[in-house]
Amino acid sequence: MKHTQHFATLLATFGFTLPVLAQTDIRCLDTDTPFNMVTKYEGTYKFTIDNDLFANRDQDYTNGVKLAWSSPNLRSFQEDPCLPLWLQRVGQVFDSVYPIRIGKEEVEGNVTVTLGQAMFTPRDKKRADLVSDDRPYAGWTYLGFGYNTRSSYRLDSYELNFGVVGPWSRAKQIQDFVHRARGIEQFNGWANQLGNEFGAQLVYERKYRYDAFAQDNIRSGFGIDVIPHAGLSLGNVATYANAGFEARLGWGLPDDFGTSPIRPAGDNSAPRPKQGALQFTRDIGAHVFVSVDGRAIARNIFLDGNTIRDSHSVDKKNFVADVAAGVAFNFKKYKLAFVRVYRTREFNGQLTTPKYGSITISGPL
Repeated sequence: MKHTQHFATLLATFGFTLPVLAQTDIRCLDTDTPFNMVTKYEGTYKFTIDNDLFANRDQDYTNGVKLAWSSPNLRSFQEDPCLPLWLQRVGQVFDSVYPIRIGKEEVEGNVTVTLGQAMFTPRDKKRADLVSDDRPYAGWTYLGFGYNTRSSYRLDSYELNFGVVGPWSRAKQIQDFVHRARGIEQFNGWANQLGNEFGAQLVYERKYRYDAFAQDNIRSGFGIDVIPHAGLSLGNVATYANAGFEARLGWGLPDDFGTSPIRPAGDNSAPRPKQGALQFTRDIGAHVFVSVDGRAIARNIFLDGNTIRDSHSVDKKNFVADVAAGVAFNFKKYKLAFVRVYRTREFNGQLTTPKYGSITISGPL
């Protein structure tokens, strides 16, 4: 409840202050253009694509894309007169919601904006009629807003996603375009997809990071760490509780909270430590990792069907787990990761276990 109140307070304060302050623009020099400000306070961009073609399949969760932008540390905004007043106020709002320290640890935070799409298809792409014993065709296109708070060992992620399920998501058109461009056989049953429905999802997740060899938060050379997580999702799109962990082993482990395929609040979008400067212990690093995420699911619109209208649905399983393994490389402020994901069966009668691959590229522009 405490975290929900924090989230509500932040949204309400933004809603009150931003319209009033957006007209005010304080700059210290004429040369401080918006481009210079973006350069000075460097955000992080991240692109992730999930696709089952990486696993030689074309069914179930068949494709997902997500583009995310993460701001620098919000506290760096509040005392810079070269920035617009409303942006300074964002940092002040953050201070009013979260303390500067938790114990001896400084707490930093940032905001995130994401744009994503996911699509789901049954096994048989040739059938144009309703495949009653397989999952529904479905698409989900969404815009997400969130914020993250971190210390050296803990990350709290809050995310609110708004979007549409059904033909409005344009999932069919995107899949048809990609399949035509690559010469892949198209799915014939999209006329049976879930109906149009507005979707909302509120997500919270907490991660901890335990370093095996780090001393006084200094990470160098060979390293091993473990990053457990637990979270909750509420909404008509998905309602579940989840928990899991990631274990990493390699050289020059980055100062982040792991690598995830597309999962709400699972992104590596932690604010940068030490006044916004992303700190990799080495200019070049590489590591391997394994992760597990288990979910107790009350609702999954992509299996349960539409909320307020009749639609195709299947008898979903209430407990689902993902097991993933991958490799990641970091070069200065940039990171490239590939992960293979194996998922337990999601509904009764599912003939094969889902699996897919995911590629993530992140860093400043």
